[in-house]
Amino acid sequence: MKLELCVASIEAIHLAKELNFDRIELCQNLEQGGITPSYGMIEYAIAYGIETHVLIRPRPGGFHYQKEELEIMLREVKNCREMGAKGVVIGVLNDRNNIDSIFLEEIIDKANGMEVTFHRAFDDVIDWKKAMDVLIDLKLNRILSSGMARNVDYGFPILKEMVSYAKGRIEIMPGGGVNAANISKLNEELKVDSIHFSGTTKVNLDEDSFFSESILKVDRAKINRILKSIKKN
Repeated sequence: MKLELCVASIEAIHLAKELNFDRIELCQNLEQGGITPSYGMIEYAIAYGIETHVLIRPRPGGFHYQKEELEIMLREVKNCREMGAKGVVIGVLNDRNNIDSIFLEEIIDKANGMEVTFHRAFDDVIDWKKAMDVLIDLKLNRILSSGMARNVDYGFPILKEMVSYAKGRIEIMPGGGVNAANISKLNEELKVDSIHFSGTTKVNLDEDSFFSESILKVDRAKINRILKSIKKN
């Protein structure tokens, strides 16, 4: 089973490499669910020698985008390919909360051989089986999901159904609330190819500054507990 770390800082990139994670999902602003990172951060991660999949999300909030936002996303995918990213992570829905298959075809064309992961926008769809069929037909590589729920604990029964329904036609990657207490269960009972987590803790950044902010910061101890838990089994 592969482990994917969701990273939004240089420190997290270094930690992912040090702890031999199989790949990273690179983003920024985890506090808002993650948005597309800067070009400099993308180039840095790739140059650091870790398999990098870049989140393509122009803003926080839902996943039905305006025409101009879609154009930006296409440009981001093209740039990621030219910089040498291994893959992109994306999720786009139409105004009825169904998969926007027409736009995804454009994304796949721009990706031009990069891996494409459909992120947790999947958990917002109305009919997950129909949505999965669409993504399988489009030959996406994987779906990141918490099982149509707030986190993987609540969504575990649906995640189990999703793995069964997929039948190996598309990879199901659990993510959202993965921790040391549940990762062994996810691995043993779902038998998935990969698991996604961030291992972060909320901290106050630069408390003595007028511009101090509360952020989600990578937590080495938390990640080590998760890794220790999975290695026990």
